[in-house]
Amino acid sequence: MSTAGAVITAVVFVWLGMVVAISFVEAPLKFRAPGVSVAIGLGIGRLVFRALNSVEILLAGVVVAALVIDPPARASVVAVAVAVAMLLAQLVFVRPRLTRRSNAVLAGDDAPRSHAHYAYVGLETVKVAALLTGGIVVLAGAVG
Repeated sequence: MSTAGAVITAVVFVWLGMVVAISFVEAPLKFRAPGVSVAIGLGIGRLVFRALNSVEILLAGVVVAALVIDPPARASVVAVAVAVAMLLAQLVFVRPRLTRRSNAVLAGDDAPRSHAHYAYVGLETVKVAALLTGGIVVLAGAVG
């Protein structure tokens, strides 16, 4: 496996682990903890997801740079491109809507439940599948 291939594999699986741990484990569980109100959960979530998305942007940049330096199989490039596109869609289209709702709730307004969460989870699910696929394809190319 080339150095770029090793970087792609490592970064994709670190990125995948972070998304699964935070989006599919931490996020839903925090609201079940004793004493965590919706406002507190939203406040925590905003901080956590801001940090996650910042790290995701960094990881995406590293993966894209490695793909440009030494492109692996086309399937892995497509998979990573899908993951990056999902991240961008989340940041540009969904996060602003979620932020407006959380701002309203944190200001004490009785904001209606947002359907943007469903869009975020849907994009997150596609991103997870794309990262898993991209990582496996790069690994398969290294051993094949």
